[in-house]
Amino acid sequence: MNSIFNLTLKELEDILVSNGFKKFNATQVFEGIYKKKVNSFNEINNISKSLKEYLINNYVINDLKVINVLRSDDTDKYLLEVENGSVECVLMRHDYATSICISTQIGCNMGCAFCESGRLKKIRNLSVSEIVLQVISIQKLENVRIQNVVIMGIGEPFDNFDNLVKALNILTCPKGFDLGSRKITVSTCGIVPKIKEFADLDGQVNLAISLHAPSDDLRNKIMAINKAYPLRELMDVLDYYIAKTNRRVTIEYILLDEINDSEECAMKLSKLLKGKLMYVNLIPYNSTSHTEFSRTSKKKQDKFYDVLYKNNIQVGIRHEMGKNIKGACGQLRASYLEEK
Repeated sequence: MNSIFNLTLKELEDILVSNGFKKFNATQVFEGIYKKKVNSFNEINNISKSLKEYLINNYVINDLKVINVLRSDDTDKYLLEVENGSVECVLMRHDYATSICISTQIGCNMGCAFCESGRLKKIRNLSVSEIVLQVISIQKLENVRIQNVVIMGIGEPFDNFDNLVKALNILTCPKGFDLGSRKITVSTCGIVPKIKEFADLDGQVNLAISLHAPSDDLRNKIMAINKAYPLRELMDVLDYYIAKTNRRVTIEYILLDEINDSEECAMKLSKLLKGKLMYVNLIPYNSTSHTEFSRTSKKKQDKFYDVLYKNNIQVGIRHEMGKNIKGACGQLRASYLEEK
């Protein structure tokens, strides 16, 4: 049976009206499942018996089962069961807010050499409800209010574009989950046509780019997507995105020892980004047993930072969370599948 969490408010309005109910009934249902957090349609007290029966016969209020959870002081990592597989999400408790990082696919086909998620190939896209329910299920399980959503988990979000956009619509709906658009960040490895399409939505959701190399030669070696959409095309579409939205783009840059962490790379990155409305997030690498890459030393991290800073590039080094609980994206799922 269909999950009620697959539907936007507009879709539910159209469905209910076409079945003889009122448009405002959709708002009542949305407020019931997202704001009052009901576990059954019978708990929505302000709708008719006939509407309850229709909903019960056609939809379910479901959640995602937790297969495994690893906990540290400020970070909890969950493996969640979905049809035909499992996905990860991570709950992060900051001083200023509670955030969750969620997935959009079972596996990933982007083939980034350093990524544990990409080592296990894509099985399928997650449905709209499976994206939304990562947020709903963990919020309910932990009895917390999730204030930020980061879509940087397993999978390439823009390879599941339509379902992603619908999920964003639901999460930001004032009658539904009611999360501010600027409290959401979507990360992509650089699917150029979808970045343009995302810009044309005229939304306020934040965009992050997994760049990880300042030149085509190097990026081709570690990120297969660059062979389809080289840096010039990527930079051009980011210029378009910034002009269209007036939103700053976050550039994610994982520092890999002796690969992309030299001062020369930092200078090339500075020239590539000079004058653009962008912020560089330098990310210490979480090593895994399945890749040849290793973490850059703290000294080299600081040198790389200094080069960017002295060249007037907005930059920071990401505060690490969950390093002691298989922090790299895909590690928990990979270890589960190996044990299984």
